[in-house]
Amino acid sequence: MKDVRLQKFVADAGLMSRRAAEAEIERGNFAVNGHVAALGTKIDTRADVVTYKGRRIDARTSEKIYIMMNKPRGYLSSTSDARGRKCVTDLIDGVDERIYPVGRLDLISEGMLLLTNDGELKNRLTHPKFSLPKLYRVKVSGEVSDEQLILLGSAMEIDGYTIKPVEVQRRESDESGTVLKFTLFEGRNRQIRRMCEIAGLTVKRLSRISIGNLKLDGLAVGKWRFLEKSEVDYLYKATRSEKNV
Repeated sequence: MKDVRLQKFVADAGLMSRRAAEAEIERGNFAVNGHVAALGTKIDTRADVVTYKGRRIDARTSEKIYIMMNKPRGYLSSTSDARGRKCVTDLIDGVDERIYPVGRLDLISEGMLLLTNDGELKNRLTHPKFSLPKLYRVKVSGEVSDEQLILLGSAMEIDGYTIKPVEVQRRESDESGTVLKFTLFEGRNRQIRRMCEIAGLTVKRLSRISIGNLKLDGLAVGKWRFLEKSEVDYLYKATRSEKNV
């Protein structure tokens, strides 16, 4: 890899997204061979020395890693935690490259989580202009009325932001509670839990079971696997736009 734009180099290195890198370049926080870089700077990745706030950034020349995990409850969607709590990367052995979660599931949620060292794909999958549907299985206490179901599917307001309408289906129900299926096209912080709170429902268990066409397909809780090339190609195609082709 040589003669690439600085922001692409930074994203590929896993430091931050292209957009964030562009903002940091404009702030004068990147230097190439000791000189402050400007937006539009191109670098030779084999020869040039890139620093961010004085710290050298090395290119990732090794193979890109793409992982699907069935995240257990009790693990942070993070690579480390100052309080010593368990992180999803603690579950992965035999991978030398530093990988990062794509988005997050909160501490007490479980299900599909993607991890990668591909900064470009990570940026695409977390950018709000893309809307890969994410399917969740949610167990709530008690019965769910028709009125509550209608409310859950409406354009609710959370923290002053009006969320996009959500597809919600009522599945089975028994004395232990009701199972709902949520299909989200955006991912606000703790969105489903907060939606249920507004509707007067208590979440007992929340699991993400698919992202776009990717499904867990029997992957046990706490286990992980590498994505197939066809799955990576699908993710790139599904997040394709004129700007990032």
